[in-house]
Amino acid sequence: MGARRRFERAVVVISGGAGGLGAAFAQRFARAGASIALLDADPQKLDAACGRLRAFGANCVGLACDVTDETAVSSAVDQVKLRYGGIDVLINNAGITHRSFFTDTAPAVLRKVIAVNLFGSIHCTKAALSSLLERRGLIIVISSIAGIAPLAERTGYAAGKHALHGLFGSLRAELSGTGVDVLIVCPGFTATGISSAALGGDGKPAPQPQTTVGKLATPESVADAVFDAATRGRRMIVLTPVGKLTALFQKLWPALYERLMTRSLERSRQATK
Repeated sequence: MGARRRFERAVVVISGGAGGLGAAFAQRFARAGASIALLDADPQKLDAACGRLRAFGANCVGLACDVTDETAVSSAVDQVKLRYGGIDVLINNAGITHRSFFTDTAPAVLRKVIAVNLFGSIHCTKAALSSLLERRGLIIVISSIAGIAPLAERTGYAAGKHALHGLFGSLRAELSGTGVDVLIVCPGFTATGISSAALGGDGKPAPQPQTTVGKLATPESVADAVFDAATRGRRMIVLTPVGKLTALFQKLWPALYERLMTRSLERSRQATK
């Protein structure tokens, strides 16, 4: 085990940083003494999130930015570098989801979900990588249990999350010896706003409530686990008991896992009717 990473006086950039997991990551790294740069598409939520951080003395800047827009991302990251001098940690957190069967989902919806979840991370990483290389930094990628196992009614979401593993696992290999580390995080079901903003198959808000399995994790517990993994140089973490059991079943008994998943989601759906 090498020396632990420290984040005092580090510069941490978080996409999707105005709420949910992003806000929790910001709070956790700010408590360790980091300066925080939040990227988010919602200017009002950005102002509120930065206000909460500044209230307890954190150094924070919020930049309104659509992560699917490569030029906008590049401009925002340049502003962070100009303000703080560089970037030590990039947390690719921005994401959206849908709740709809593949047969009922318009290709435009799948493209939108994948654009945010995959290309948002590509754009942020491309823009920040030169600074991360200079400062021997860290890339944290927020994937999902859906990145390592199937998830019914989330085909586009699962596609984007699976792709993150291939992309950032390969990037980790390319960065070997540079001092830049890559941590891939697979949260389970977590109490964030992503489910309430889920798209339906037609691109409008999903009409049916989210179906979940097991107890919801809190954003704060996820942030604590990610911070601990980052300090210890972990390569990948899977969170929540259900998430860890899912990963095991998918690896050893994939057909059984699919049957259990669909039955569990169907029971949950019936219970909400």
